[in-house]
Amino acid sequence: MSNEVLIEYCKAEVLRDDMPVLKDVNFTLHAGEYVYLIGRVGSGKSSLLKTMYADLPVTATTARVLGYDMENIKERDVPYLRRKMGIVFQDFQLLTDRSVRDNLTFVLRATGWKNADEMESRVVEVLSQVGMRKKAYRMPHELSGGEQQRVAIARALLNKPQIILADEPTGNLDPQTGKQIVELLHWIAGEGTAVIMTTHNLAWCKEYPGHTYRCENKQLVEM
Repeated sequence: MSNEVLIEYCKAEVLRDDMPVLKDVNFTLHAGEYVYLIGRVGSGKSSLLKTMYADLPVTATTARVLGYDMENIKERDVPYLRRKMGIVFQDFQLLTDRSVRDNLTFVLRATGWKNADEMESRVVEVLSQVGMRKKAYRMPHELSGGEQQRVAIARALLNKPQIILADEPTGNLDPQTGKQIVELLHWIAGEGTAVIMTTHNLAWCKEYPGHTYRCENKQLVEM
């Protein structure tokens, strides 16, 4: 595992609607690391992730993500930050009016890819990585929840991110399918992409070890 620091928070405060959700957060993420954020609903897990992709404000002694100062990041820099990370949501967020392949091509175009052959090659590559190559021409409604989440992970991988932020990625899945998704994310971390995953399922933390932090009483506590 590389010692490269991708995220560094020192004495950070996370605000939601101008109210502190988490205080005095100290957190470091290295390349290839797998991190779980656990805690009750409303404890600040998702809010902490949102500060990392500039969707919520953070105040801190230090709050650096992929070289950006998150306290003072400029609006114009936010798309470039997000291009270096992949974000996976609980509810998949696929575009329902187009095929799996077209969902992924849409993202590549939106992030500046121009060459059709290169886009096609990258789509095939990421779908192969998540075991969905044969479903490229299916519509989202033709896929199971687990398959949709695999496509969402493929989408997150498109621009070869340094970090994947996975917010309750197994929340809408049955236990067996959820297990497959956690296995996939662990494999991705093993390939060098750091993963931060929020979850309610403490069994994952035991079965697929990583660094575990709990959000409670407005604090982030390393387990």
